[in-house]
Amino acid sequence: MFALIEASGKQYPVQEGSVIQLDSYQGNLKDEVVFERVLFIRNQNQVVVGRPYVDGAKVKGIVLRNGKSKKVVVFKYKPKVKYRRLTGHRQPMTLIKIQSIES
Repeated sequence: MFALIEASGKQYPVQEGSVIQLDSYQGNLKDEVVFERVLFIRNQNQVVVGRPYVDGAKVKGIVLRNGKSKKVVVFKYKPKVKYRRLTGHRQPMTLIKIQSIES
């Protein structure tokens, strides 16, 4: 099965067993997560498109890790005046493994 879910204001394509990276989802390690905002489900021979969401559909997953993603480097530069600033940012993120898709 294949599904398209909405979480944290973004859309993610998921399958059973896939791992997705969400921006700073609030959940502890090994917690079960249920996504009820399912936009699209594709089965073997059936396609269901939600308006805007599919009624009664759920995607269940488990939290694998909470942490920070890779650093994004921000470099500011102005020529001829020796102005240089180097800063960085690490976005909080959560890894979630999808266990089941129910329609």
